[in-house]
Amino acid sequence: MEDLNRQTRSSDQEEQNLGEEFLNVHFVCSLQPVEICGGGLQPIDSIYDRFHLKGLTVVHSATVTRQQLDKGMFNNEEDEMSQGGERKSGEDRGDGVGVRREKTDTDIVKVTGESQVYTASRDTLFQKKITHTTTHALSLNWVFGMNPALPAFSLQDHNQLVVLYAGAHVGIIYNHTSNSQHILQGHSSPILCMCVSEDRRWIATADQGSESTVMIWDSYSSIPVHTLFDCHPEGGVVAMAFSRDTKHLVTLGAGKVQCVSIWDWTNDTEKPLWFTELSPKHGFQDYIIFNPNDSTQLLSNSESHVLLYSTVQGHLQYFVLKVKKLYNAAPSSGLDATAFPQPSPGCSHIVNVADGSFTQSVFHWKEPQVLTATAAGSIVVWQLMEDLDANQSPINYKVQVVSLQKHPITVLAVTDRCIVTGDTQGHINFYDESFKLLIWYREFNLDAIVSISFSKECTEGYLEDCTLEAKPLIIRNFVVSTASSTVVHVNAQEGISQTLIREDCEPLHAVVCHPKWPAVVMGNQRGILKVWDYNCKLTICSRTFEAEKQIQCVTFDPQGLYLAVGFGSGAVHILNPKTLQSHPEECFHYTKDAIHHITFSSDSKYLATADAGKAVTVFHLKTNKGLLPRWKYLGRHRSHYKPIKDLLFGVHLDSTQPRLLSLGMDRRLVEYDLEKSNVNQLLILSSERVEQSAVPMCMTWYPPLTEEQFLLIASDQYKMKLLNSTTKMCRKTLLGPTYGAPIKKIAVLPFSKDCETKSYYMAFITEDKVGLQILPLDGNPYKSNALICHPSGVSALACSYDGRFVFTAGGSDCTVLSWEISFNALEAAATLGGKEMAPFYSLLEGGKDGKFYREMEDFFYYCQVRHQGIDSMEKRQVSTKIPLTDVPNLMRALAYFPTEQEIEDMQNEVKFSKYAETGKYVTDIDLEEFIRLYVNHRPAFGISSDELSQAFHILGDCDSTGRPVLQRHKLLELLQVRGEPMTEDEVAECFTTLLGLSKEKEERESSEQDIYKSENGDSEYSLASVIPDEISMETFTGHILGFPSSAQQGGRSSSSE
Repeated sequence: MEDLNRQTRSSDQEEQNLGEEFLNVHFVCSLQPVEICGGGLQPIDSIYDRFHLKGLTVVHSATVTRQQLDKGMFNNEEDEMSQGGERKSGEDRGDGVGVRREKTDTDIVKVTGESQVYTASRDTLFQKKITHTTTHALSLNWVFGMNPALPAFSLQDHNQLVVLYAGAHVGIIYNHTSNSQHILQGHSSPILCMCVSEDRRWIATADQGSESTVMIWDSYSSIPVHTLFDCHPEGGVVAMAFSRDTKHLVTLGAGKVQCVSIWDWTNDTEKPLWFTELSPKHGFQDYIIFNPNDSTQLLSNSESHVLLYSTVQGHLQYFVLKVKKLYNAAPSSGLDATAFPQPSPGCSHIVNVADGSFTQSVFHWKEPQVLTATAAGSIVVWQLMEDLDANQSPINYKVQVVSLQKHPITVLAVTDRCIVTGDTQGHINFYDESFKLLIWYREFNLDAIVSISFSKECTEGYLEDCTLEAKPLIIRNFVVSTASSTVVHVNAQEGISQTLIREDCEPLHAVVCHPKWPAVVMGNQRGILKVWDYNCKLTICSRTFEAEKQIQCVTFDPQGLYLAVGFGSGAVHILNPKTLQSHPEECFHYTKDAIHHITFSSDSKYLATADAGKAVTVFHLKTNKGLLPRWKYLGRHRSHYKPIKDLLFGVHLDSTQPRLLSLGMDRRLVEYDLEKSNVNQLLILSSERVEQSAVPMCMTWYPPLTEEQFLLIASDQYKMKLLNSTTKMCRKTLLGPTYGAPIKKIAVLPFSKDCETKSYYMAFITEDKVGLQILPLDGNPYKSNALICHPSGVSALACSYDGRFVFTAGGSDCTVLSWEISFNALEAAATLGGKEMAPFYSLLEGGKDGKFYREMEDFFYYCQVRHQGIDSMEKRQVSTKIPLTDVPNLMRALAYFPTEQEIEDMQNEVKFSKYAETGKYVTDIDLEEFIRLYVNHRPAFGISSDELSQAFHILGDCDSTGRPVLQRHKLLELLQVRGEPMTEDEVAECFTTLLGLSKEKEERESSEQDIYKSENGDSEYSLASVIPDEISMETFTGHILGFPSSAQQGGRSSSSE
């Protein structure tokens, strides 16, 4: 704790230095984008929500500083302790690059305590089997897929093959030798770019979005050592690079006006060392590097412009390298880089490029040259001045183009005195400084090259180049990544390639787990179906559907005998799970609408699908004597008029016959009569409306925790409802998890007898998060936990047969994530929220000690007095409960105005709460039960002005100023016709109360003229004296409802202060 206390700053500087404090503490497997458990109803909006940190485990304070980099304090590959116990000097450590200098007496560092960064070596991550920490309810276990647009880097090459790549919002360090992953988890948005230092010790990752974050990691321990918050708020970071000495990091923004910033990341600083803004006329710069020979120079390029940067004079300035006319030279001519033909006198250097757009640029390793590759397969050579002074632009540079090949060059690099190119055909070529072809690799059958990363270790032996001289050639091993998410390791000496990763870079929406095996099935939009063993981390089998594309959904039957696949074309295939083959008769095409949901019955005799045409289709397994069972089409019914959100099989209570239900955005729950349905005639048994204003999102069967059987339905208003499975009566309404977006899919985890907690749990996904919920549901916000899984959107959820893993499909990010579950961590987090009523008090404004709770108590006790009679002089009967009939008025007194249906649901919830156990109704309620009822039924976030404005836009018409208004007669008509219709008496009573009309005035007006009807007797209100003809939103809220305006609220708050 002493190390931690030394870093703790004063409270008035805590928020300002929050990012700096984070840099000085290391966390083991704990930096996860987690929604804080028990966030309740409050929107999440703080600086640490960018990481969503939770359950941090402090290991040791270890800030990476400039002095430590200078002194070489961190173990490199060769930086091992000598037998005498002293660290080897810089001279003895071989030919490492950039982060060390000559050793002096002051370089002997005395370390107190154990820092995991300081003591880490290249084998730290994978020296033993990875065991994930159990401090989180959900821990990211494996990442399937990668981002093909980002490069893959070689981290280790000799003893074990280790590469770095990105997928979704995480970086993955993959050890191919041990088939294991270590995940860099800390971003809350998709990773947009990353880079590594030249010695492969440090990794930098950056995400996109308005809260763009750059994180620098130690590759040996996977610990984050520095974080840059909001460095490029407009669009994030599109490219970045370390300097060769690793002391500086350059970031290139992705905003409309791009900004280049150079960070001294080894010091505690929140601002860049240098920065400059780029003119949009130079095009969108998407690539940047340091000059490896001079860290004061940088280089970036767009498709049309190359920019050269310099920091010689203490600030960052840039120069534009322009061309209009390119002097061609064939590579076979033995081009001398120092002898360029001079342009004719008076010829402008600003000339048109006819050879295609620029792709990448690099510095020459020896000469003052910049090399730029083009999409036309050529290299533009810029000959710069020997010494670039900061006060002058390099206007006297010379330009020449070298035509190398026909295909576009996508990657350009320099290594070991060689120029290396990769192109769209998957070819990799090595050239000398005169652009003579030395060696090529074209037999690997690759597609477009995205990146080439060379090993930091030199290889033994040498090759002979392809020139007539056959000179010896030393080439390091390298790793190639392609546009199809393939990563290949190439042994340069032997010319042998080894595929490390082969993923399918297509959107992936379908994932399901086998009900009895440790296998997960994934299907993507290119028609590739893959079965993966998540214990052994191996692919079992795969199949590519040539005729059908776009796999939308997959499911197993409960016995694991059949695997059904739904396609975007409307086709349904039923496969053998072991071979992924199907019988021609079991490939169905009964609709052209995409299949969105597919499910089997519990007895494996029925299969149902729901498609984009809002129809449900059912297939039945037919068994004939002497023949194999075959699936046959039963019927199809367009049972909803809005998209179907979920499809579910169940079992009737009084029999073992299956039942089928569908849930639609039309708020209807439809049950089908499977027993009486015939071929081409699917019958509907019932259709019930289950919501008034909310839109149901998903449903599942509630586990057997009560005497009744319930159907659980989650809505877009963050509510969960328990419906009686037989009567469809709403028996309970509960506050659901509130993590920024409504729940879109739920699944009850299989009950495990081996689980220490002996409880049921439920997994769920929202728009971008995955979470767990402890059952039974009661509205306690601390019993749920969620974290970001796919920032660009999660499309599917699957649970393993043993309840140990949850899998999420990311759709557009082409990844599937495997999450390991820790029920003990989930229960521990729930315990921290308090026992009994403590979690519910926290949901009230001000808590139990707040003003709102005291008002609630006062209203509750007033209901008791009112029930006994306010004017009664008899002795009061003290009670802790109020009649159930007083609950609606008490809710309204607390500013929650339920509809008549919601009142009925509340009363039924209390009335039948103990009926299954005792056979008796409950007719009264105490204060604690009322608080639970209130926090579960009231709107999760209240009613916003945006919702009211949207209602006026839908129901009203625009006036001359474009403001939506409602006509008086239309408002009164809507109140009597739409929704829950009000009677004329109810409307009159409401307006009388809202507008403050006295009873005497009301009676006087009634005697003179009927206020309910006009003179001709039509059923039309004549309240013109108090209600204007045109009602705007401001008139409705201020004049009719009596809400104070924003100006009045501001005046009140200032006067109170």
